[in-house]
Amino acid sequence: MSQSAQYQGPLSLDEAKSKFLLTPLEDSRFHREGPRSIVEYRDLGMAEATDGRITAKHIRAIQPFDKETGWHWHDMTAHFVYILRGWVEFRFDGMSEPVRATAGSCLSQPAGVAHNVIQQSDDLELIEINMPADYVTVEGRR
Repeated sequence: MSQSAQYQGPLSLDEAKSKFLLTPLEDSRFHREGPRSIVEYRDLGMAEATDGRITAKHIRAIQPFDKETGWHWHDMTAHFVYILRGWVEFRFDGMSEPVRATAGSCLSQPAGVAHNVIQQSDDLELIEINMPADYVTVEGRR
């Protein structure tokens, strides 16, 4: 079964609907402005490239895990986590057992589902992709 192309390509960069963007790995681009003080964040530029439709962050641990995040949920349409190094363990509302994501794992977390980060390795490093770029995090369960 063939599918028709969504775009009349190939397109030149000035005709494309998203912006071309390259975000090199530079330690100076990491910052600590985020909800968790034991990690640092690097914006990968996806919000700018997609006019706010998607955001992507490179997140890495900078201190040992000290406490659970507490139950919370995100008001977004999609939430993906890809583990680059180490591991992270979640609890999800509606699941009886914790879920551990290890290096190389990709987790698709359903939008709006309450969760709690309960453990992580000291060397945790991950990519988090969310839709849309701007969203609200709500503490607790619904």
